[in-house]
Amino acid sequence: MSFTYSNSVLNFRAINRSNCFHKNGHHEGCHTLNNSYLLIFALIEIVLSQIPNFHKLSLISIVATIMSFTYATIGIALSIAKIAEGGHQRTSLTGIPVGKDMPSAEKMWNTFSAIGDIAFAYSFCPVLLEIQDTLRSSPPENKVMKRASTVGVSASTLFYMICGTLGYAAFGNDAPGNYLTGFGFYEPFWLIDFGNLCIVIHLLGAYQVFIQPFFAFVENWSKEKWPQNKFITQEHSLGKVKINIFRLTWRSVYVVLATLVAMIFPFFNSFLGLIGATTFWPLTVYFPIEMYISQAKIQKNSFTWIWMKVLSLACLIVSLVAAAGSIRGLVVSVESFKLFQSMS
Repeated sequence: MSFTYSNSVLNFRAINRSNCFHKNGHHEGCHTLNNSYLLIFALIEIVLSQIPNFHKLSLISIVATIMSFTYATIGIALSIAKIAEGGHQRTSLTGIPVGKDMPSAEKMWNTFSAIGDIAFAYSFCPVLLEIQDTLRSSPPENKVMKRASTVGVSASTLFYMICGTLGYAAFGNDAPGNYLTGFGFYEPFWLIDFGNLCIVIHLLGAYQVFIQPFFAFVENWSKEKWPQNKFITQEHSLGKVKINIFRLTWRSVYVVLATLVAMIFPFFNSFLGLIGATTFWPLTVYFPIEMYISQAKIQKNSFTWIWMKVLSLACLIVSLVAAAGSIRGLVVSVESFKLFQSMS
């Protein structure tokens, strides 16, 4: 989950720099080390990681959802304000034109990496099974999940497509990877701060939604492996709170290790693309398609079987291309970074 750390740092430092620019003027560099922001994020996650299981995340999930729509709305409003100021930004259907500042090979690799970023948007799919497991059996879980997925994906797609198109219209070919952390908007600084804070809160919740199934897997496996080990199985009461020493220890260690990885490799966009590329095809495309073919007993070489196989192959090619672009981006970034010295 290093990508959540990297993205949270982008937003923490955006808050710091917008305040610095507001106070000292835009001529100031306002640069600072990112490690302090990573430590703040990690400390909060250590506390949140003690939530015992996925079923207890409803409040955090609701807050994260509200934050998501809040910062998207702020981004849309700021984009409209930027566009209304005039001064047309350079835009084109194919993005930055190939030329002196953008060689064709560089644009190709950036495009591949961007495909990985898009694929990463589908990383929520494996969590759907965990969500469905928390639902009551009446009405049927599959019908509830189908309706919830349709509404959720449609709303998210609408908001983020608007953010993407208006953001590009506002910034043009200079649009940053995360446009709320771009500094085309210096005022109103407090609104930018609030938007970036909403993203941080969203990421705090998103981290838990994605990592809790992994926590549960490790802990259930450990209990089955060593059922007589009291360190692993025994629950201690502290008022109304139940504390398991193994859960407390291993989850805290995991967060610490993830924080160290984020400090060592502070390459947000390339990591995001690589994670998206490597998880998109197997988890979002291949296994669901194969399960559907088996469950629905679709006849081999039938029209439906063929086009689903073609879809799977096309998505595999997308994943491979995106992975290649992201790996190349990581290699380029590694050449210029200093260990534990990531600066904003």
